[in-house]
Amino acid sequence: MAELKKTEKKRPLCVGLLAHVDAGKTTLSEALLYCGGAVRRLGRVDHGDAFLDHDTQERARGITIFSKQAMLALEETELTLLDTPGHVDFSAEMERTLQVLDCAILVISGSDGVQAHTRTLWKLLERYNVPVFLFINKMDLSGTNRDALLSQLQSRLSGGCVAFDGEDAARDEAVAMCDEAALECFLEDGSVSEAVTRRLVAERKVFPCWFGSALRLQGVEELLRGVETYAPHRQYPAEFAARVFKISRDNRGERLTWLKITGGSLRAKMVLRGAGWEEKADQLRRYSGTKYQMVEEAAAGTVVAVTGLSRTYPGQGLGAETEDNAAVLEPVLNYRLILPEGTDPHTVLPKLRQLEEEDPLLRIVWNERWQEIHVRLMGPVQLEVLQNLIQERFGLTVSFGTGNIVYKETIAAPVTGCGHFEPLRHYAETHLLLTPGERGSGVQVDSVCPTDQLDLNWQRLIFTHLTERSHPGVLTGSPLTDVKITLTAGRAHLKHTEGGDFRQATYRAVRQGLMGAESILLEPWYDFRLEVPHNCVGRAMTDVQNMGGAVDDPQTEGEMTVLTGRGPVSELQNYWQEVAVYTRGQGQLSCTLRGYEPCHNAEEVIAAIGYEAERDVDNPADSVFCSHGAGVNVTWDEAPRHMHVAPGVRLEEEAEEEEAPRARRSAYTGAAQDKELQAIFERTYGKVEHRAFRTPPRPQRTELKDSYHIRDQKDGADYLLVDGYNIIFAWEELKALAAVDLSAARGALEDILADYHGFRRCEVILVFDAYKVKRNPGSVEKRNGIHIVYTKEAETADMYIEKASYRLQKEHRVRVATSDGLEQLIVLGHGALRLSAEAFHAEIEEARGQIAELVRQSNLKNKGANRARIKE
Repeated sequence: MAELKKTEKKRPLCVGLLAHVDAGKTTLSEALLYCGGAVRRLGRVDHGDAFLDHDTQERARGITIFSKQAMLALEETELTLLDTPGHVDFSAEMERTLQVLDCAILVISGSDGVQAHTRTLWKLLERYNVPVFLFINKMDLSGTNRDALLSQLQSRLSGGCVAFDGEDAARDEAVAMCDEAALECFLEDGSVSEAVTRRLVAERKVFPCWFGSALRLQGVEELLRGVETYAPHRQYPAEFAARVFKISRDNRGERLTWLKITGGSLRAKMVLRGAGWEEKADQLRRYSGTKYQMVEEAAAGTVVAVTGLSRTYPGQGLGAETEDNAAVLEPVLNYRLILPEGTDPHTVLPKLRQLEEEDPLLRIVWNERWQEIHVRLMGPVQLEVLQNLIQERFGLTVSFGTGNIVYKETIAAPVTGCGHFEPLRHYAETHLLLTPGERGSGVQVDSVCPTDQLDLNWQRLIFTHLTERSHPGVLTGSPLTDVKITLTAGRAHLKHTEGGDFRQATYRAVRQGLMGAESILLEPWYDFRLEVPHNCVGRAMTDVQNMGGAVDDPQTEGEMTVLTGRGPVSELQNYWQEVAVYTRGQGQLSCTLRGYEPCHNAEEVIAAIGYEAERDVDNPADSVFCSHGAGVNVTWDEAPRHMHVAPGVRLEEEAEEEEAPRARRSAYTGAAQDKELQAIFERTYGKVEHRAFRTPPRPQRTELKDSYHIRDQKDGADYLLVDGYNIIFAWEELKALAAVDLSAARGALEDILADYHGFRRCEVILVFDAYKVKRNPGSVEKRNGIHIVYTKEAETADMYIEKASYRLQKEHRVRVATSDGLEQLIVLGHGALRLSAEAFHAEIEEARGQIAELVRQSNLKNKGANRARIKE
């Protein structure tokens, strides 16, 4: 593709189109593109030739499924139009787009008015603080009433909804009533300026409204001029920042990361960094429909699709955008995926993961026990789209089993859990505190475990195990949610602890705590809006009460009564069919996801599922202890009396006279009182709060078996581990050389360390990252007296140094040269000494000076000896 020609610089503006399904949003997008000169002819949804609905499924169904982008060049504005899906099953595609909008156009059908999903969209726009323009469509249909619709908007959405297509005086007066400063301006001048109106729109105090018909191009040009005039003028910082809002693939299967630049600029081939990765932005594409143009640089405010990034995800912040925005909506229905006979599910699973990262409301779940693939999504329409997408993308004809509700579990009160894993030559112990969280908070982790009891690297590993999977509850085996898990105590062994040991201990600790907890079964609930004739109100309210739901006070609207309330998804998902029958087609039900609430028929669901927690061999609650050289299983209710360390906290209701667990010596070998480490820990995981529990008396130490005594370090050669690339880019002279030739910088660092090795007489291990090289087995060689390591695929230099320092510090004095703060914390926990790049540079310069002095003295000595020989 040719690069974009340089044009007069215009103000970038990113505008989203949102609407309830069938409100005419796609028709309005066609009208905006036509009036803005982006297309020469109007496409229509019913004709299947809409400019932005180019997907085959979209044209077949007549709805928007995937968000699209189009470019409009207005007089002073370069407008990026993002068309989002309107169907509730694809709400996630819409929600993630809200994160990057400068403003939004909310389309409302003049014949339907404000519906339940419209209010859901309004709440999401409020959550993301997006200024809103409203276009009330289909006003050419009979029965529409402009004044009644405006009154409805003001009562159901906001009193700041103001008609902008009427007389200027009436508009200015209505705008002035929304803000005191604007009112003073209006009283003085008799009008409200564009700048003041623009400010009120940006502050979400005024929501301009236009009434018209997108199909007949009525009111569209006025809307376009109004958006350009009153849309907020954003000022972007100079530092690079971007927000990812979508992942997709082009027609060649290449992965595209869609992002909006929110600061500075993005250039092609620029290196982008995330947590533990860095990759180059290969191509920058500006899409308009299916066509795109490549650009060398994207300025702040623009939306681009970037190739070459494999680790990004929707909601992620890049550069100065550090906070990731989590989606509010989540899937509530679960289906078993039925593959064609003879198809290996293990080969299909990675392909489905591609679809999962493209759609945040699609969850692909692998059931290890039954060797099955399950999918979780929002509704039947999304299920049909997924089925067709799998056929088109991968050539697989799949079907689905009967859908069921995705239940979850939580706890009613704080509880402690402990897990011990000690078969022969393994050792790990974990103590956790589980406390109930707010609804919708998910699983959160924290720690109050002191680092002199359990090294920080082991604590980080426990956090990983707590968050790497969904922990099954004990009522139905459903995922645990809305709980805070706090690490209170733990124990590792210097010799026998391996990484997988803490996985076992952590899983068992969570499970053991849940076995003794008061668990609550949760189910998804809807907020609903039900319109029925007056004579059907009693039937409707009785039905909702029988469902276990709740109804607010009825509201009369003309010849219909409106009922609003909430109820379980399991009861409401097919209730629209009954409504159509008993209202003879006059009733209308609309539902939006509310979140998870206690299950209305928990006992019935638990009995139907028939889950037995103690027989779940894949999720044991028991602990394993070592006795007479063999592992012995101890049941979950007996395990606390056998633990080796105190639990770290005691709940208020626990008995004071409870026998304290036996204590063991700590495996920590250094930095017990390191204040810097404690400060970093608190900045990372937050302050320790003691509310629902209190610290128990410290148990007296008892002598332990010899096999668990801390091993004394032996004298041996000193080791220096050097993070190669970290040092190269931290030292100015090597950094400048690397900018010209990276291999030359590596060679220079090798020469420096070879001289250092010869002078200090220590073993030097220089480690370089090579984890991105496909099928790279890694290499270790010795040159000029130093060991040079290139890591294998998927192994970073940090990982290699962490393992090597842990292994070597048992027998040797180990130092690690790096400026990576996290790596310094890890090696400090291993007992190794940390050495920053700056301090190491000073040490190298000192060694060079001493070497130069020795050479000078040697030269003088040799010169004197030569003179003596000449005289003789």
